[in-house]
Order: sequence, then C-alpha cells, then structure tokens
Amino acid sequence: MSSRKILVVDDEESILKLITFNLEKAGYETLTATDGEKAVEIAATQKLALIILDLMLPGMDGMDVCKSIRQNKIKVPIIMASAKDDEFDKVLGLELGADDYITKPFSPRELMARVKAVLRRTSEASMEKEENPEEIISIGDLIVNISTYEVTFHNQLIELTPKEFELLKVLVTNKGRVISRDHLLNTVWNYDFVGDTRIVDVHVSHLREKIEEDPKKPQYIKTIRGIGYKIDYKNNQ
Repeated sequence: MSSRKILVVDDEESILKLITFNLEKAGYETLTATDGEKAVEIAATQKLALIILDLMLPGMDGMDVCKSIRQNKIKVPIIMASAKDDEFDKVLGLELGADDYITKPFSPRELMARVKAVLRRTSEASMEKEENPEEIISIGDLIVNISTYEVTFHNQLIELTPKEFELLKVLVTNKGRVISRDHLLNTVWNYDFVGDTRIVDVHVSHLREKIEEDPKKPQYIKTIRGIGYKIDYKNNQ
C-alpha cells in the first residue's frame, strides 16, 4: 500500500492546523515541522507521499529545504507555498525540484485539489515505470535511462533536476517530433496558464548547458520558432 503520509512545513501554527485538519479529514496522515532543518530530517527518515513546504521559514528557508531534499536524492513530490506572488520565486522553486507552487492565501479547496493532482501524477508515473521497467534511449552521445532516471553524455553521468529530467524524457521519447511549449508545460508541470511557458524556456536553457557541446549552437534540442522544441541529432562529422 502506498504511503498516505504528508509532511506540512510552516512556522505559523494557525496555518499548520488549517492544513493538517483538511488533510486528515480527507484521510491522510500528517506530520508537521516549523523549521527547515526539521523538515529535511523528517524527509530523510520517513516514507512520505508529499511535502507541503512554506517558502518563508526561519533559518533554512523553503528554497534551501527543497534543494537539500533533492540533493539527497529524495524524490517525494513537493508543493511549495508562499505569500509572495513573485514569478521569480515560482520559477526558482520549480527549478530546484518543486512539483507545484501555491500562493497564500489559498482556500482549503484549492490546496486539496493541488494535493490530489500532484499525487495522481506521481501515481501514474509510478505505474508507467512499473509497466516499462527498463527503457534506455540513445541519441548520439546522449543516453537516457527512463527507469533509473540516469542521463549520461559522452559517458559522463549528468546531474539533472527532477523537472529537467521529465522535460528531457518527453523530448527523447518523441524524438524528431516538434513538441509545443504548451504541451511541455501541461505534461511536465500540469500548468495551463498563459505566460508561464517561459518556465519551459528556462529549463531548456539549463538542459542545453548540460548536454550540448555549444549551448548557443545546439545539436540535440532544437528550437522551432514560434512553436516549441524537438530533439534530434545528426552527426555532421
């Protein structure tokens, strides 16, 4: 049976009570932390289904918590919450490995909808992985192992964030096909908001820094002007 345990991280007692009340009413078990260090400790020692993580924490803030969890190879989904409706924070949070971002104040109904959506995507990804236990895609000097989440380039293991890997996976499994920014946004982030496609461009730029000989003259991830991207490779040597 999959874990139904959710960690809620916030330094405001009233918000902790509100979130845990609604989660427990929906049948989830909850753990709480009021600082970043405790959150990292719980994430490392407990089998969690999800973390709801406040951005503004005393000492170690939400960004550092998210970064630490991902550096420790813990793949638990994270919903980042913040009173700051700042697009930079949103993009940075997603870049560091958060799976969704919710702006305070939010209604319990909105929060529960996001919780269910993230858990559903995680469950579907897990089922897909079980159905396709070993899938290795090789394009030029780029090798992507779908089942182990490992990427090598020129025989060197490349460190990718969870979102960078998901983005690369969509591109390599559709080799040669043009994938629109909107499709990538909906598939990788499950967002459908006008203007947010720049998140895709940021991640593509970071991917190119890691898997291209010359990111300014990409040989793998090609930009299709006005539409999106495709992955292709032709050895010109």
